[in-house]
Amino acid sequence: MTDLKTAPLGILALRVTTGALFLIHGLTKLFVFTPAGTAGYFESIGLPGALGWLTMLAEIGGGLALILGIKARLVSLALVPVLLGAAVFGHGAAGFNWSNAGGGWEYPVMWAIVQAALAALGDGPYALVPTARRA
Repeated sequence: MTDLKTAPLGILALRVTTGALFLIHGLTKLFVFTPAGTAGYFESIGLPGALGWLTMLAEIGGGLALILGIKARLVSLALVPVLLGAAVFGHGAAGFNWSNAGGGWEYPVMWAIVQAALAALGDGPYALVPTARRA
């Protein structure tokens, strides 16, 4: 049975934690790898370089939105394909285990499932701009 007293705190913890991780990943692409380097990496694995820019923006913007609770349900859902793309294109060749050289696909797939679960749970009561609910 779901504990309705603590469930909102669980949603908040998922939102803030995954939001912070997305923000860190996006800022690493921006400041460490640089946008040009990120685009170059995407091109090196057979994807358009522009997708590197879009991924970086999705991670930074999505991370901030999750932390603040701005349309978190929709943001979580939108980030699922980004994570699945990372699993297939960025880490698929490294095998399952994240500890493998090049990082396997288990971590981004787990993260995609967490984002899908967060989308199913909803924004939580501490969201700044909740996603509208249908009756």
